[in-house]
Amino acid sequence: MFPLEVFITYTLACFLLVISPGPDNLLAMGRGLSQGKLAATVSGLASGSGILFHVMAATFGLTLLIQTSELAFYAVKIIGAGYLIWLGIKVLRSRQLFSLEEAKKQPLKHIFATGFLSAALNPKPGIFVLAFVPQFVNPSLGSVTVQMVGYGVWFAVLTALGFSLMGIFSHQLAAWLKAKPRLILGLNIGAGLTFVSSGLAVAS
Repeated sequence: MFPLEVFITYTLACFLLVISPGPDNLLAMGRGLSQGKLAATVSGLASGSGILFHVMAATFGLTLLIQTSELAFYAVKIIGAGYLIWLGIKVLRSRQLFSLEEAKKQPLKHIFATGFLSAALNPKPGIFVLAFVPQFVNPSLGSVTVQMVGYGVWFAVLTALGFSLMGIFSHQLAAWLKAKPRLILGLNIGAGLTFVSSGLAVAS
């Protein structure tokens, strides 16, 4: 049902998508820098869960409904765009997403909720999953639903693992970054602008 050569190609494609800069992996990296490895891991797992939400929605029709219903798609776009813009403004105002100072520890459930909502409320991953995953599905090899879920879950796992490792690795850079406060400021401004521009792109 999952030919090895197809699975390897799919995994490589997913890897390239995971390492592409975006608001969710920036979020995990920020958590790693300011709150440590566990927070980065939780943020990465939350993003993976958000992708899994889109996988299940795509598989069982919600994303198709959003794609075919202009009103539903518009509503989800506005909600997702608003959340991303709100995150961006919050980062730009606080400058604390990337921080080497002793940060007030946020509850892990709050970190998870932020990461999950950032991924789940963005409709673009859902449309992307609906367009990307079926390219590797072969109806002659068995249930399309099983294949969609299987490939989609693997994408979510790779997302969670990749984002977590990015966050953990960024934590290892803390000692080097302490001598570069301007770089930290630039990272915070860049991250905030990325969230806002992502939100504006979703809304457009």
